Amino acid sequence: MASSKEYLNYILEQLSDLDVNYRAMMGEYVIYYRGKVIGGIYDDRFLVKVTKSSVALMPDAVRELPYEGAKEMILVDRVEDREFLGELLNLMFEELPAAKKR
Repeated sequence: MASSKEYLNYILEQLSDLDVNYRAMMGEYVIYYRGKVIGGIYDDRFLVKVTKSSVALMPDAVRELPYEGAKEMILVDRVEDREFLGELLNLMFEELPAAKKR
């Protein structure tokens, strides 16, 4: 099942105070924060990469596969909390590698 544009727009609105971009990819959306991949929208779920800070902020969060054959990611279940999302992305940014040049 592909993600809906409506869900993408909702997440982008929640992240609108941050430097966030996205790229459509096979019916899903990869989310970039300040040029780094932090996660994506998969089957209308906001999933982020597993990092020390994402685990620390969401220790009991469900881990899910965005698609078959992918690495586990963390399901963000507090998408309505803009302050939490800002803190999460800022902490994750420091741990993530720079985006690869194409």
